[in-house]
Amino acid sequence: MGIISDGLDRAAQQAFTRPIPRSAGAQMRYLVKQFKGTRAVAQQLGVSQRTVERYVKDQIRRPRADLAQRLEDAVRRRWQPRVRAQARRQAATSTGVVVDTRARFGFTAAPGTTDDARIRHLTLALPPHHAARLFDAQDAGASEQQLRDIAGQALGEVYFRDGGRRAHDLEVELTDIEHLQVDL
Repeated sequence: MGIISDGLDRAAQQAFTRPIPRSAGAQMRYLVKQFKGTRAVAQQLGVSQRTVERYVKDQIRRPRADLAQRLEDAVRRRWQPRVRAQARRQAATSTGVVVDTRARFGFTAAPGTTDDARIRHLTLALPPHHAARLFDAQDAGASEQQLRDIAGQALGEVYFRDGGRRAHDLEVELTDIEHLQVDL
């Protein structure tokens, strides 16, 4: 995954109404229920089927650090899909998203203007149609570069072109992202 894709996922996870299961056994049982079997969970996590069965029966209680992280990530990706979908749908249709980023912005503009890229820290509310473009691209399996291009266009439209009121020919390029946080 990439910075923007992870930021969109974290934003959707903020809408969770219940915390994910805490113990390794409870997380494993949840995954077994979701995948409808221990073999698929074992393949997903990169462990043996017997290991999954032992976690389900609470014969093993504490996973290795790398397995604990993979297990938590797998549960988090599948936790409360309807709540996540509803939050994304609301952001894409009515509320939009707030993006807080520190990144390098470069420009292509008319001659005589400053187009040197520089680091900027921006916190902007993106309208729903920009949020919808980001979510649709992520759902379609867009690469991180494509998501950066869409985010750069959205930030350029909202911040630099001010919704079409200025800098009409300005094309914004988003690179060197140091920090990106998305809130629904």
